[in-house]
Amino acid sequence: MGLISLLWGIVALVWMVVALVPLLGWGNWFLIPFAAVGALIAAIGILFTHPSKRGRAWSGLILNGIVIVVGIFRLGLGGGIV
Repeated sequence: MGLISLLWGIVALVWMVVALVPLLGWGNWFLIPFAAVGALIAAIGILFTHPSKRGRAWSGLILNGIVIVVGIFRLGLGGGIV
C-alpha cells in the first residue's frame, strides 16, 4: 500500500506541475480527487502496515496532501476556471 500511494503521489505531483501552466488550471478539478484517493490509500497503508514499514505510506500521504493543498490554492487564485 505504501508503494502504491507513493507512486500515486508522484503521478499527482507531475500532473500538478502541468496544471500550474496558465489555461490548464481546469486540470486541478480532476487532480484534487485523484490525490485524495492517493491520500486515502496511504492512510489505509498506515493503518494496516507494521510500524517499522510505514515510511512509504507516510511519504505518499504527505505528497498527496501537498498536491491537494496546492491544487486548492491554484483553483482559488484562478477563480476555479483558469
